[in-house]
Amino acid sequence: MTSAISVNSTTDGTRVPATEITGVYGAVLKTFSRRMFGQVPDALGVFWHHRPVLRFSLGLGQRSARWKECDEDLKTYAHMATASLIGCSACLDLGYFQAHHRGLDEAKAREVPRWRESDVFTPLERDVLAYAEAMSQTPPTVTDELSARLLDRLGAPALVELTAWIALANQYARTNVALGIQAQGLAASCGLAPLASPRSRTSPASPASPTSPTGTSGVASPA
Repeated sequence: MTSAISVNSTTDGTRVPATEITGVYGAVLKTFSRRMFGQVPDALGVFWHHRPVLRFSLGLGQRSARWKECDEDLKTYAHMATASLIGCSACLDLGYFQAHHRGLDEAKAREVPRWRESDVFTPLERDVLAYAEAMSQTPPTVTDELSARLLDRLGAPALVELTAWIALANQYARTNVALGIQAQGLAASCGLAPLASPRSRTSPASPASPTSPTGTSGVASPA
């Protein structure tokens, strides 16, 4: 993997410079952002260069937030595992921040970057994390066995939703990384402890044990 990234630092500058957000729609977005995050994220200024892309991205997020077949904690872990593998500090920071504000299990969310080494996750949660990583490889490394276990435990509607959720997480994470959009300290602003770091890293394609917490990790360290 690439070098470690910090989810508590502010961005040093995006690859596409943020532009001024103007007009009535811009004012609404800035007000909404300040209410939700306490600041206007750099990403908003970057995507303001192409407002149809911005609206499309925001619309995807709003519509997918209404999906309710899959457990919210599981989707949060999957999103953060995807972000950690790809190296998107902005997505990790946002996922941790949202886990806190939505009343999810933030202690487990903190452990996602080192989930293979951690003993806090259930077998189902470990399978979800492994699925997120496997989907995020190029090419994907999802196995029939892993998919069958998730289908048995979650059911078809939830597994379809989880798969689409991870696909969207890939889109957001890879877009942010390519544009140089980094974390802006959202989680730190809530007083959350820094995200955990894996003690070791090997190939991200290493299979995950659904019962053992001591496997190796291929995710990038966020701290």
